[in-house]
Amino acid sequence: MKILVTGGAGFIGGNFIYHMLDKYPDYQMICLDALTYAGNMETLAGALKNPRFTFVKGDIADREAVFALFAKYKPDKVVNFAAESHVDRSITDPGVFLRTNVQGTGALMDACREYDTSWFHQVSTDEVYGDLPLDRPDLFFTEETPIHASSPYSASKAGADLLVLAYYRTFGLPVTVSRCSNNYGPYHFPEKLIPLMLTNALQDKPLPVYGKGENVRDWLYVADHCQAIDLIIHKGRFGEVYNIGGHNERTNLEVVETVLRELGKPESLIQFVTDRPGHDLRYAIDPAKINKELGWLPATSFDEGIKRTIRWYLDNKAWWQNVLAR
Repeated sequence: MKILVTGGAGFIGGNFIYHMLDKYPDYQMICLDALTYAGNMETLAGALKNPRFTFVKGDIADREAVFALFAKYKPDKVVNFAAESHVDRSITDPGVFLRTNVQGTGALMDACREYDTSWFHQVSTDEVYGDLPLDRPDLFFTEETPIHASSPYSASKAGADLLVLAYYRTFGLPVTVSRCSNNYGPYHFPEKLIPLMLTNALQDKPLPVYGKGENVRDWLYVADHCQAIDLIIHKGRFGEVYNIGGHNERTNLEVVETVLRELGKPESLIQFVTDRPGHDLRYAIDPAKINKELGWLPATSFDEGIKRTIRWYLDNKAWWQNVLAR
């Protein structure tokens, strides 16, 4: 089995590569990554020592490069993690997000059609659903929740999802889509909330928190996410969307306070800053479908996962210090 993982030098993609190499000793893993600011070859240092792993530098929106890769390696399955994913950056430069997230996804699927790839899996986000009100904790995103994107980032991911499902209906391309809640864990680029707060606190720098820190996110430990995708690409149903949630809701302020408490740092480091435009209030996923069909539920509580994450950042200072030094 040859699996192409796009965006594998990034956070979730890198973790997924290690998960698959460890679990399936007969699988060949091929990574395609453009190595933009969020791609990091140091994340793949361990994988590069494995003879079953191959790295290819390339952009998923470069159709010629994508088709050449498919012609050479003929992957059996494709898992598309490659994406521009930072909301703030999408507000500054939406065009980059449209090119990578929509056009890049289309290029990959066209190559899958050309080379008879048996499975294309699109890794998406709960942000395509928009947000939920803070005063309705009984409401959750399901796979039937209408698309209601709030930012150029989430709109580009929603566009990609719709394109993937259209390729299934129009061309019969074997596809699945997963939409996850906020991930955290090892190798997380330090512009996102938890690694930013962690690395700033370790350097005794201010911890910038949007607004009053009341926005709620559902936190999913990255290893649990990898296990869910593994199940989907082996047992999922073509043409289906699967929500992957952690059942670990916390306000942003609660997350920051937890990080400070675990590190023994003062809350005086918290610095409230002007809220971002269109900031979604609450995300919360109902993973009932993937639980019922594939037997998946998150195995890691937030309290356990944040301890593991902090320990990883403490033990791997060189990794994040090199990222920050770029």
